[in-house]
Amino acid sequence: MKVAIVGATGMVGAVMLKVLEERNLPITELIPVASARSAGKKLTYKGTDYTVVTLADALKMSPDMALFSAGGETSLEWAPKFAAIGTTVIDNSSAWRMDPTKKLVVPEINGDVLTAEDKIIANPNCSTIQLVMALGPLHKKYTMKRVVISTYQSVSGSGIKAVQQLDNEEAGIEGEMVYPHKIGRNALPHCDVFLENGYTKEEMKLVKEPKKILRDDTFSVTATAVRIPTAGGHSEAVNVQFKNDFDLAEVRQILSNTPGVIVQDDLANNVYPMAINAHNKDEVFVGRIRRDESQENTLNLWIAADNLRKGAATNTVQIAEYLIANNLV
Repeated sequence: MKVAIVGATGMVGAVMLKVLEERNLPITELIPVASARSAGKKLTYKGTDYTVVTLADALKMSPDMALFSAGGETSLEWAPKFAAIGTTVIDNSSAWRMDPTKKLVVPEINGDVLTAEDKIIANPNCSTIQLVMALGPLHKKYTMKRVVISTYQSVSGSGIKAVQQLDNEEAGIEGEMVYPHKIGRNALPHCDVFLENGYTKEEMKLVKEPKKILRDDTFSVTATAVRIPTAGGHSEAVNVQFKNDFDLAEVRQILSNTPGVIVQDDLANNVYPMAINAHNKDEVFVGRIRRDESQENTLNLWIAADNLRKGAATNTVQIAEYLIANNLV
C-alpha cells in the first residue's frame, strides 16, 4: 500500500501523519508531498526519515492512495491527474464536496456509499463532520425538519498563521494579522469570506453539506459561524426540530450507541462537552441534551470535537481504512 500525503508539511498534514501512525494503517511506502519550496525537507514517520517530494514527482511514483490537504486550487488541478492513473484520492479541501459526481463521506454515517469506482472522495467541512455525527442517527429515527446552528470555532481552523496571531496577541507582540480584527478576548462572527446573501462560505457549507451526506434535502438548515480564541476544537450549539416527537432518554441512548460519539451530559457534576477536552481526541462529544420548551418536537444539543482530527485528518484516514477494509482500493 503506497500512500501519498499531499500537504504533509501543513497543520492538517502533520496531524494526518500522526493519526496514520497511531492507527497503524498497512502502509508499505509513504510519500510526503508539499510545494516545490518544501521539496527536499525531511519528515519522520514511525522512526524513519522520508524526503518531501513535489506533486509531479509523487504522480510518477503511482501511489495507491493520495490523502490531500493542500487547498482547493491544488486539489482541482492535481486530484484528477492522480485519479487518471488509478490512485484513490481522499481530498480534505472544499473543491469537490458539492460536485454531484463525487461522494462526500463521514464513514460512520454514510461510508456505504463508497465503491471501488470512486477515485476522488471528498472529506466534509470540519464543522459539518461533528454535526452529522450527532444528527445522522437522530434524523434516521425522528426525521429532521429544521436545524439552527451556531458554531464557536478555533483559530486553528484558519491555519498556522491564525494560531500565530493569537499567540502574538497574548504575548503583546505586533505581527501578521490573519483576521480583520484582533481575535484575543474577542469573538468574530466571520468564518471564511462573506457571500452575496450575507452568509459566509463556512455557514453555507453547514447549510449544504449535511443534506448531501444524509442523502436528504427535505430538511432546512441555517447557520452562524463564529471564530473564538481557542487553540483547538470547535463547538456548536444546535437546535433541531423533528417531524416526530422524541424521548430524551432514547435520544441519549441513540447517541451513546453511535460509534465515534461520546455523550457527556451530567449537569450535577458540571460534565458537558468542552473544546479543551475534545482537543487531541478522535471522538465527537455531545451534551446539554434538552428539550426546546418553546417549540414542539425540538431538541437542543451542544457538540464539541477536535477540528484538526475528526474534523479533518482522522476522518480522512477513516475513509482510507473503510476502503481498505472493504477491498475498495
